[in-house]
Amino acid sequence: MDILQGNQHASPEDFYKSLREKLEGHHDFPEDYLFKFIIPTDQAKLTEIYRVFDGIKFTLGNRESKNGKYTACNINAFVLDADQVVNIYKEVAKIEGVILL
Repeated sequence: MDILQGNQHASPEDFYKSLREKLEGHHDFPEDYLFKFIIPTDQAKLTEIYRVFDGIKFTLGNRESKNGKYTACNINAFVLDADQVVNIYKEVAKIEGVILL
């Protein structure tokens, strides 16, 4: 997963630092936060994503693409702060084939 694709930041560290600043400026934590991912349709990939959210209260919604090749995964999770959001994104980014939205 290339998080820098289409992004003006030079490094993952810059990207996550910028994300943290935007989160802190636009959100009032703790709160529910909507994570969105696109993955190749594969139950094992979904399971890997769900494992990242172990121990966190969340609801989810999945929708397959018209041809069934991809799945949109929306997870609404209760997070405590911007650092927790960034850490979740970092963990999910390690899963091959996942696109972070």
